[in-house]
Amino acid sequence: MTRPTSRRTVLTAALAAAAGAGAVASAGPAGAAPTRTSSAPSADSLVDNRFWSTYTEWRCGSSAGTRAVAGRRAGLEISAPAGRTDYTDPHTGTTSTWEYATWTSPVHRLAVPATEVIASWNAHAPKGTWIQIELRGGYADGTDTPWYVMGRWASGDTDIRRTSVDDQTDGRSTVWTDTLSLDDAASGLRLVSYRLRLTLHRTPGTRLTPTVHRVGAMGSDVPDRFTVPATAPGVARELTVPRYSQNVHVGEYPEYDNGGEAWCSPTSSQMIIEYWGRRPTAEDLSWVKPGIADPQVCHAARYTFDHQYDGCGNWPFNAAYAATYKDMNAVVTRLGSLTDVEKLIAAGIPVITSQSFLKEELTGAGYGTSGHLMTVIGFTADGDVIANDPASPSNDAVRRVYGRREWENIWLRTKRYDASGAVRSGTGGVCYLYWPADPTAGQRRVLRSLGLV
Repeated sequence: MTRPTSRRTVLTAALAAAAGAGAVASAGPAGAAPTRTSSAPSADSLVDNRFWSTYTEWRCGSSAGTRAVAGRRAGLEISAPAGRTDYTDPHTGTTSTWEYATWTSPVHRLAVPATEVIASWNAHAPKGTWIQIELRGGYADGTDTPWYVMGRWASGDTDIRRTSVDDQTDGRSTVWTDTLSLDDAASGLRLVSYRLRLTLHRTPGTRLTPTVHRVGAMGSDVPDRFTVPATAPGVARELTVPRYSQNVHVGEYPEYDNGGEAWCSPTSSQMIIEYWGRRPTAEDLSWVKPGIADPQVCHAARYTFDHQYDGCGNWPFNAAYAATYKDMNAVVTRLGSLTDVEKLIAAGIPVITSQSFLKEELTGAGYGTSGHLMTVIGFTADGDVIANDPASPSNDAVRRVYGRREWENIWLRTKRYDASGAVRSGTGGVCYLYWPADPTAGQRRVLRSLGLV
């Protein structure tokens, strides 16, 4: 679960007054040529996904010192640096000089004019390298947002501290840690396009380079709603996913937010990473104190930690961590219904979901939360949700069965009431999806239908 003072709670308070007929209350230059989407949304879709990942796509962007790299898994690397820059790490106070190169995507015209955009990326940034991801949105009135920083990221944490950037706004839109959100969705203003810019950094005078395998964003316009329509149960299936409890780590590693309820996101991520047969090596885990149970969960917390947010709940940082494992893809997106989740489960792909609820709203949970991640691993014959819920007292207790109607409503709604009766926000179907670079034909079909490949 997220901490009560999380920026998502702050966002709820800031936008609750504007909620109404607008979009979810959470969180390219005009005239440029449009680009294709990965998979055009259906007419009633609320979500637009667009990701760049192929050799041809990397060659379509504007490059200053980067090159597209072909092969089994295409990527973007530094070729000849475009220049040098000094970066003062706000979390260490250290100023260092870096060589850099940039890549800017073509303008992507959103098939769904959006109130929110969330970027995510898959990259390898070895010691001595890091990347910055920026997004510039185009408003429906023909004006543009500034270039917003969506993350400064490295695979490790010795060169820079992995961080989001606060206080980014132009008075009409604001970046809330990992989410670009319109300030007043009820006004009717929408983002109709965006461009992404990658800046790859390395230690001067070396041949080091980060490699970016995938970058893109999810734009959405989910209407405000306290309830969502019920869906009919589909095919029953349960995936065999490792079970880890976040609560066995209470009080561990204060520098990474003390374990326990703060570690739902990395704990969920680690379960799914291991489902796909990946895990940290003994050398990777050598920094963890001896005797700690499930040290890989501590590892996931360290390498998803956002030093500005001061927690492990940054959505794209979790996806980026998952993709540091060999041949893994990972994105942050929204799904429209439990039917979408059932299709993924049927294809063998578990789903990490984000939701918030009162204790009495989810029978059997035994807790309430202002923000929590869990993994959906299957469905019963009656259509109820089988989840690995890390908010459990032990690993053995992680597997839960939650009622379908209760669960789909708390996950897909965008508005809810807290314990005091105040209106708060819901995530509107936000989830993480992780899958291997060589999915089966059936997995590829489902992912393509969601605009993800």
